[in-house]
Parts: sequence; C-alpha cells; structure tokens
Amino acid sequence: MPTVLVILPEGFEELEAVAPIDLLRRAGAEVTTAALGDGIHVTGRNGLTWHADTTLAAVGEKLFDALVLPGGPGVSRLRTDRRVHSAVLHHNTEGRWLAAICAAPAVLHDAGLLTGRRYTAHFSVADELPAILAVERVVADGRILTSRGAGTATDFGLLLVEKMFSTEKAQEIATSICAS
Repeated sequence: MPTVLVILPEGFEELEAVAPIDLLRRAGAEVTTAALGDGIHVTGRNGLTWHADTTLAAVGEKLFDALVLPGGPGVSRLRTDRRVHSAVLHHNTEGRWLAAICAAPAVLHDAGLLTGRRYTAHFSVADELPAILAVERVVADGRILTSRGAGTATDFGLLLVEKMFSTEKAQEIATSICAS
C-alpha cells in the first residue's frame, strides 16, 4: 500500500488538501496528514479546522512514497520552514513523488527542483515561476506533479492516483465520483 504525507500549515486551501486525500484513500493509499505547527488542529483559509493525524515534528525524517503540499495562504509558512525544505529534498533524492498545488509549487522552486521541468501553479506565484504552464490544469514531469488551484484539485488527486496506482484505478475512481 503506497504511503502519502500531506503537510498542513495554518491557512492551507481546504479543497486542495481534501480532494487528493479523499481520492488517494479511495484508491487504497495510506495517507498521513501532518500539521506544520505544534498541535494537531489546523485551520484552513476558509475557517475549516482539520484534525491532523500527527505533527510534522512527530513525523521527523520518515520517508513516504509521496509528499503532497496544498496551496493557499499557508504556503508562506511552508516556504519558510526548514523541515519542509528538508523533507522536499529528502523525498526528491530518494526518488519519491512530490506533488504541489496552487502556490505550493513555489516550495519546489525554492528547493531548486523546477529548473528545466514542466510545471504549473496558481497565477499568484507566476512572477516567481518564469516557466509556468499557466493554462495546464495538472502537469506531470518525472516524479513531480503540479496543479493550478482549488478548481483543479480533483484532477490533481486523480493524477496522483494514476501515477501511484494505475490509469485504470484513476478512471474507476473518476467514474465512481462522476468526474468522467
């Protein structure tokens, strides 16, 4: 069973976390949500409070098959946290999946991982990401998956399922949720 870590900072975009978590769990992945802060309760940009499974501090340097970063105003917290930077680099070095949506591809950019790659992101960070594919809903380049924002969260989650499981599994789930 593939393992996935989703890091949740205060101010994360709820749809961008919930959609991939839901779709990955439907596929059979073991998804762990980790709060960036000290406690396990994290409030998203729209005031929904999430009860995370654990904290990033408790996760430590554990490797997962995929690391997922939701966007939203909380991306500024992801970008300034050395543990997140370290986790991104560690997962990349070990050949694991890295997935970022909305403004979160900027975290991958900060780590030097987008140079020479195809990627997309939210228009709010387009000035920082000169090679952004601004009209693409989701982009896969090697083991890096990116998406534009809350409106593309289901596409993003299904792309994760496709890459981590199979095209058939992604299609099965898309059909079951009336996404295709």
